[in-house]
Amino acid sequence: MEKTPIDAFASATTMLEALNRRQVSAVELLDMHLHRIERYNPTLNAIVTFDTEHAKKNAIAADEARTQGKHGALLGLPITIKDTIDVEGLPGTAGVEQYKDRRPEHDAPLVERVRAAGAVIMGKTNVPPYAGDWQSDNRVFGRTNNPWDLSRSPGGSTGGGAAALAAGLTPLEFGSDIGGSIRIPAAFCGVFGHKPSDTAVPRSGHFPGSPLPNTATALSALGPLARDAHDLELALDVIAGPAIGEDTSWHLQFPPARHERLSDFRVALLPPLPWLSVDAEILAAQDSCISTLRHAGCHVETAVPEGFGDFSNWYELFLKLLFVMMFIGEDENRRRRQAEAMHRSDDRYLQASADGIMASASDYIIWHGQREIYRAMWRAFFREWDVLLTPTNIVPAFPHTDAPYQQRTLAINGVTVPYSRQSVYAGIATLAGQPATTFPAGITNDGLPIGLQAMGPYLEDRTPIRFASLVTREFGGFRQPPGYDEHF
Repeated sequence: MEKTPIDAFASATTMLEALNRRQVSAVELLDMHLHRIERYNPTLNAIVTFDTEHAKKNAIAADEARTQGKHGALLGLPITIKDTIDVEGLPGTAGVEQYKDRRPEHDAPLVERVRAAGAVIMGKTNVPPYAGDWQSDNRVFGRTNNPWDLSRSPGGSTGGGAAALAAGLTPLEFGSDIGGSIRIPAAFCGVFGHKPSDTAVPRSGHFPGSPLPNTATALSALGPLARDAHDLELALDVIAGPAIGEDTSWHLQFPPARHERLSDFRVALLPPLPWLSVDAEILAAQDSCISTLRHAGCHVETAVPEGFGDFSNWYELFLKLLFVMMFIGEDENRRRRQAEAMHRSDDRYLQASADGIMASASDYIIWHGQREIYRAMWRAFFREWDVLLTPTNIVPAFPHTDAPYQQRTLAINGVTVPYSRQSVYAGIATLAGQPATTFPAGITNDGLPIGLQAMGPYLEDRTPIRFASLVTREFGGFRQPPGYDEHF
């Protein structure tokens, strides 16, 4: 079959179709991406670890396998992996100097699954230290820039991956999310990102975290970022499934999306939170999306689970559990210093974070019981609604900053807001373990992407992904950033 050029911004699904039709070989597709990385990555610093030699060997093997009639969901597709997800023999630094020489001896389960599906791993993408910021800047690899505006953050902690996707350096990225680390970079860079349901994808093999399954951990999730919603579903089908030890007796099968037509979706809108400012252009984009949904025939109303109030109590619980997870295994003196600094603030949410840092085992058990009450509320809520629509973040991509974390602020509609408030909308899905899909929903007057979030019912991940796919046919969708040629 005649070879045809492949658009650098084509979806992963389109690239796989071209591979299957022999319009391009895996070797050619890899070379195309490597040339593009050579051209654009020095300015972006998105991909920070390379595995070019193995990638070329694996691309050759993928072409040979296809010649022999073998198949794989990702066979021959070049991809990237977040630095914090273990890939055997490649650096897994978490952006921290003391771990700059860390080389995992085993693949994370997610990596095992993408390899088994035939993916060609090109390299790993940049993160902030300990994956704990909405920038991607560290002393090991330096700073990643946003392809839409190099003076701004691409988000974090999967910021390198989102930037690489937006610039056409990779067709598929696998990242992780606890405080918006997939979804906020997706919104900042104008791509799609999916935080899977809690337990849908093994979270072991993530650093920081546990190399082995650990049922005591919660909140964090590993998932895909892509330029097309269909690619999210493709990737999720590859990586979803039970953790090691559970796979002897059960398997995971996501139910179909609740609807195939946009007009059939019942869309709940989270009301404005009186204690949280949101950038006016994000709210305008959400209003435009709502108009599009109503015009398409969707049932759209403001609604929240009964008993949630203004969400402030929920947010405090999220922060407590979040900081328990973030500070597991940390030196007690460092924990205490961090907690004392937060307790000195008059901000109740920073004080809740400090409580999480110094939590006892009994605190943790009690808070998990409270979490289960919220999970039950969402189960009841999603009997009446299919998705909950919210902003992904309270601001678009913000300028790079070197200020100490606790001193950072954001200016939103003339109001000064603590930097840490960026976890609010992402945390709605995180606390209860719900699936949530971020999708592109427009561009600001300054030329920055805007992202919205669709949260769905637990273990019904196909529903928010399908909603994102359908709504972006009518509204938004991926746009390539200016200055990045679509040709390799």
